[in-house]
Amino acid sequence: MNTNVHSGALAARGLSRRALLRAAGIAGLAAPLGMLGSRVLAASGAPREFKIAWSQTAVCQSPVSVALERGFFDKYGLKVERINFSGSTDQLLEAIATGHADGGIGMALRWLKPLEQGFDVKLAVGTHGGCMRLLTAADSPVKSVSDLKGRRVAVSDQASPVKNFFAIRVAQLGIDPESVDWRQYPQDLFGEVLRKGEVDAIAGDDPLIYTLREDNKLREIATNIEGDYENRTCCVLGLRGDLVRNDPEAAAAISRAVIDAQRWTASNPDETARIFAPYVPGKVPAERVAAILRSHSHGHASTGAALREEIVGYAKDLKTIKVLSPGLDIDKYALAVVPNVLG
Repeated sequence: MNTNVHSGALAARGLSRRALLRAAGIAGLAAPLGMLGSRVLAASGAPREFKIAWSQTAVCQSPVSVALERGFFDKYGLKVERINFSGSTDQLLEAIATGHADGGIGMALRWLKPLEQGFDVKLAVGTHGGCMRLLTAADSPVKSVSDLKGRRVAVSDQASPVKNFFAIRVAQLGIDPESVDWRQYPQDLFGEVLRKGEVDAIAGDDPLIYTLREDNKLREIATNIEGDYENRTCCVLGLRGDLVRNDPEAAAAISRAVIDAQRWTASNPDETARIFAPYVPGKVPAERVAAILRSHSHGHASTGAALREEIVGYAKDLKTIKVLSPGLDIDKYALAVVPNVLG
């Protein structure tokens, strides 16, 4: 049953950590998570009902369609109702925190500030990395992040995870992020404002930003799956806090289903694209969806201490650009928002 919430290449550089992640994801299929010693919901009992909010506009969400079509939720005794969500990921977080949904996948850099402010959502699984890109025209003098000082960069909003990520990258180079002219536009106008010369670069997420790159032969000067971020998730599965506390077995089952779907996606990008492409607005062909999936790290699937370490890294980053409070105890914060859902 569907309801609606209306709210608006791997470079040739040898065997990288990213390639190893994919290999690990494929290998993981040979040993399903349900056989690794943690409890699975009893197949003989009534399935637990679970509402998952997902966005049909984001390729990041394609493993949800895989989990539904390939029966990964069924495998763990879950009856899933999809809530088709069209708002931004901070509104998705609010839907989870207020009980309109039990869980959903969103961008960590969008969620960490509201979680600091007390939203009762727990981060269960780091699902993948690689969906943010910074592009310029092929003949632009802007050739790297270090060239952004004094330049105009299109972003979807001033608190967007993409803007925050590239502001972090700028700050790491000793450049004041406020010296960059971050200009807000609807993402579907990014191509036009770059062509007209209203901005020097565009910073967005897939699938639109990938499509703009390919269709307009734009130069990609940075992504969120390189350097120190090659092995860090950008998107996370969030679950209702009271679900994690009161029904840890269900929280574990949901997490395992999502991890299985992520690993299946990593090893089957073409079939995943076939499953998900019909949902994507603008009729993005399945071949392009598959190419986007290959550029991500869907075999990542971090949980527990590993995910907590990644969140600590992001929290430190967000402190440097004054998004998180300067007095925040980052280790205590990460321990509070990232439980050990798999026990």
